[in-house]
Amino acid sequence: MLRGVLDFVKDLLQTGLRVLRFSTGTGLQTIGRPDRQSPVFVTCNFDLTVRRVRRALRGLDCYLLVAPTGGVNVWCAAAGGDFTADDVVSVIKTSRISELVDHRRLILPQLAATGVERTPVHERTGWRVGFGPVRASDIKEYVADHFKKTPEMRRVRFDPMERVEMAAMWAFPTSIVFMVPELIFWRPLVLPTLALIWGLSVGTFMAFPRLDRMLGGGKGAVAGTHGSSGWVQRLPFFNPGFGPSLVVFAVFLTGLAVYVSFEGGPGWISLLWWGLPGAVISAVMSFELTGSTPIYKSGGHEERLLTVQLLEDRCSGKAMCEQVCPKNCYEVDSKKHKAVIVAGHECVQCGACIVQCPEDALVFTFPDGGTIPPEEVRRYKLNLLGERKKSASA
Repeated sequence: MLRGVLDFVKDLLQTGLRVLRFSTGTGLQTIGRPDRQSPVFVTCNFDLTVRRVRRALRGLDCYLLVAPTGGVNVWCAAAGGDFTADDVVSVIKTSRISELVDHRRLILPQLAATGVERTPVHERTGWRVGFGPVRASDIKEYVADHFKKTPEMRRVRFDPMERVEMAAMWAFPTSIVFMVPELIFWRPLVLPTLALIWGLSVGTFMAFPRLDRMLGGGKGAVAGTHGSSGWVQRLPFFNPGFGPSLVVFAVFLTGLAVYVSFEGGPGWISLLWWGLPGAVISAVMSFELTGSTPIYKSGGHEERLLTVQLLEDRCSGKAMCEQVCPKNCYEVDSKKHKAVIVAGHECVQCGACIVQCPEDALVFTFPDGGTIPPEEVRRYKLNLLGERKKSASA
């Protein structure tokens, strides 16, 4: 009972402060009573992720390898160069898992595909890498179906609870920053400030998908297939998340104006007092919205205009692109043994398909025809702004 309460408290704190690194021990963990044929799963060493994965694996007999990712979650670690083939090789060797099982199959989370290359792991250890479902909650069904993923298991969603968690990730630390000076100098402002921060944060993330569609954005604005017009995307400070955030702020400001008018107080002073920090928070939220959700990658740089091009003459239909794409952009034509881009407008440019393609049949392409070859996508990882920087392990 007490352990459950402590885990719940840790979940809340690490969700609210997930911008920080919460590391847990790396190495081998056993779930249930595994034998020499039991599956071997791999995850990052972000404490919240490890505990959630362990809960999802209850009832299975398996091994869990916790790789050294610096206390960063799977998607951010893989995209940012903190979760690579080197880290997987390291945990394989240090855990001595090879002595405990007869097979040589690893199951990594699908969202690790942007950073962990399969080929180097196999060449250096003899272990073959497969990518499991996006969500840990689907693992049991995935195992029961003989390690096959449905399209739904491969797809990244942005469910209401996930949006609330993302809002809390930014609202919680922001609240702390504002509350400290206010508790000392302006205590009456504490509750209104908290209401402002949490209201704007939750409101922006909850309303984002619908408002974005209403404003003519959409995933295609990033993929370059539909949505915002080309010249809008090319604006120096174009940010696809700003529109929805601005709408939420406008609603807040309207409500504030109505409130102060009924109060009969200094309306314009109140509007200015709350409007300025509200505008700042909205701008920050819109910027982070595009960088921390599976709907957009960050705006504000030329890579927002990239599209993925399939070089059909190189493709042999190995289907790795289909298996690792978090938006189900690909299908494989079994007759022609070729991949087909069926939903290019959904692309979020994570690069997983390019990293994992064994034939280098996929490349990033700019509107002017320039390309980013696969070897550069593998070597240069995404920073928090969504810009590709050279990986330390490259």
